[in-house]
Amino acid sequence: MRVTSSMYYDGLYGTKNNQLQNRLFDVNKQIASGLKIQYASDNVSAFTETMQLDNEMTVLGQIISSTDSGFKVSNQTDIVLNEFETTLNDMKTLLIDAANGTHSDSSYDALADELRVLEDHLKNLANTSINGQYLFSGTAVDTKPISADGTYNGNDGALNSFLGSNIQQKHNLSGADLFLGEEPLIKREITTNVIQTNLNKKYDYETGKDNGTTPLFIKSSDTIRDLMGDTNHDIDYNNDKHHFYVSGVKSDGESFNEKISLSDEDEIDVLLENIGKAYGNTPNLKLVNVSLSTSGQIVVEDKRAGSSKLDFHIVGAVDYDQSNGVDDADVNFIKDLDSGETDFGLIMNNTTPAANPNLYVKEFIKSPYEVAEGAPTNIGGLLYDQTLFSKEGSILTSNVPQIVKSDNAFASPSTKISEVADITKGTVDSSDDTLDGNSLRFVGKDVNGNNFDVQIDFSSAGSSFSLDTDGDGIYNNGTYDIYNMQLPRTATDADNVTYQQLMDVVNMVATDNLPADASETEYDKAIETSNFSASTHLTYDGKLEFTDMNSANTKAEIAIFDVNSGDFSSSTGSIMTFNANNSLTISDAKTDFFKELDEMILAVENRTPFPDATSLNMRGIGIEAAIGKMEDLQEHTSRSHAVVGSQSNALTASSERASLLEVSTMTLRSSVVDTDLAQASLTLTQLTLTYESMLSTVGKVSKLSLVNYL
Repeated sequence: MRVTSSMYYDGLYGTKNNQLQNRLFDVNKQIASGLKIQYASDNVSAFTETMQLDNEMTVLGQIISSTDSGFKVSNQTDIVLNEFETTLNDMKTLLIDAANGTHSDSSYDALADELRVLEDHLKNLANTSINGQYLFSGTAVDTKPISADGTYNGNDGALNSFLGSNIQQKHNLSGADLFLGEEPLIKREITTNVIQTNLNKKYDYETGKDNGTTPLFIKSSDTIRDLMGDTNHDIDYNNDKHHFYVSGVKSDGESFNEKISLSDEDEIDVLLENIGKAYGNTPNLKLVNVSLSTSGQIVVEDKRAGSSKLDFHIVGAVDYDQSNGVDDADVNFIKDLDSGETDFGLIMNNTTPAANPNLYVKEFIKSPYEVAEGAPTNIGGLLYDQTLFSKEGSILTSNVPQIVKSDNAFASPSTKISEVADITKGTVDSSDDTLDGNSLRFVGKDVNGNNFDVQIDFSSAGSSFSLDTDGDGIYNNGTYDIYNMQLPRTATDADNVTYQQLMDVVNMVATDNLPADASETEYDKAIETSNFSASTHLTYDGKLEFTDMNSANTKAEIAIFDVNSGDFSSSTGSIMTFNANNSLTISDAKTDFFKELDEMILAVENRTPFPDATSLNMRGIGIEAAIGKMEDLQEHTSRSHAVVGSQSNALTASSERASLLEVSTMTLRSSVVDTDLAQASLTLTQLTLTYESMLSTVGKVSKLSLVNYL
């Protein structure tokens, strides 16, 4: 075949020219864009790797943004809690100052005013917001968390920062944790509130007169006769004539009744030891510490941390005249002490109006709670749990929180009553743990002012409630099943009755909206109708509350208690308690931040150094106990602060890690897709020289004649 000029030209220039131009175009494009490839077709493998790295960088960017946003909230919370701790420390200093007992009324007022100012400052801090969102409202960031009265209005929701696939970090501290949280390491401590003095040192037993000396607080080394008094100088060492009736709840939720009988010569320490035994103390194991405060009040401390169930009530009685062979202080039922006198001075002066002037009944705990009409006794201080709910306008509220035994949580409407009640003793004929066979009495007045007396019976065959409308003590004037919500509708098994079902019964009875008959249809209709007149619910701290929606000053009265309440014929206590004349709480695992602050300040405002039933605030804890409560609040706040600090550290570490990974990913991406400008420039120069050389060669060849070529 003959090689022509055209063929040579195409071979030398045509093919090489296209190749060089494409390579020059690619290099210029890389230099102009800074990228090795721009389309998948340029390099499929590199393009795929680039897309993966781009996605990783996007995720890392989101992590950095999310953690930075969360850190702002966490850091601001950290700053606020610093101020919280400083303010609480200032308040503690003022409380310690108030406890020194050297203040005048005006200086007490000044201290109380300063404490109120600091309390308002804490409420303002609690309502801190950032970018229009409240720090301590949980996920309800648009809701102001703390009302003027200290009520928490937020929720317990968590705000989380995104840290990667299926990884989140909480960055907020909800008010439910800070203001209503729980400290599992704190031990519950409770106290009586009646100051006890040495009656033997105060009164002349021969003349019956007060000797005019300053009352001396009773000490643990004093005798029972010093505590309970006497009406003559004859001491009977062998007669256990002093009887103490102790009721309470152990830290595991088990209730008890215990009668303790002691003689004149026994020391107070013996009484304290026997109270400990009622709680389960043995020589080798102490479940509670029982002691006497400096003001002669009995203090019980739970040895088990994290429980809020411990409770206590005690009544003492002595019959000074047993010449008839009968000890009127030795009874099986508290109601049998009704005829006695609670004021020892009146007995000594022979001015007591009591039916039995020789029966002295000693109160250790007092409360403002009235006795329910129809309850089996008339002396309010003797009763542990047969008291009326407190009334404020249209609202009736119990004072004993309903606490689940298994986890120390407050009960909710769906909580089963068997999860709270003491079912350890079973029924009369069974050792099984069950509510079956137990009953509650529900007495009081409805919203129209009419008396009612209802018995709620728990039965495995189906629970019900019955009325006694004629006062004969027999509950046969209308019986209604407590229906479940499953199909078919049946009366609820004892152990499955919930607080919502109990509250439905309370609402129906208290509004006088009973079912027209025993059918489930009428039962549901009665509940619905009653809800238009009133609301019965559990408060945030687990207390039963009734609200009359048709009256600003309700006529209703409510008391709910075990049918065996006040029965000391056995050691079995009440299965559960709703409202009680019980001991005061000094320390508890559960926190109610602003309520506790208010209690502390009230102690200063009322000038009460320790719990005193004769003070303006009968149930006040006193300044000394307030200092202990403040220390608990400080510890709780400090622990909450530590949680926030750990959140901030975690967010900071995550942000730094994400930033490092972002740089590393960018570097890796750059090595895959970015152009090395120096190398590209060198390549461009080389290609340019090659292209120019090729053009020069082609130009020379094209000048050759056919003859020269041949």
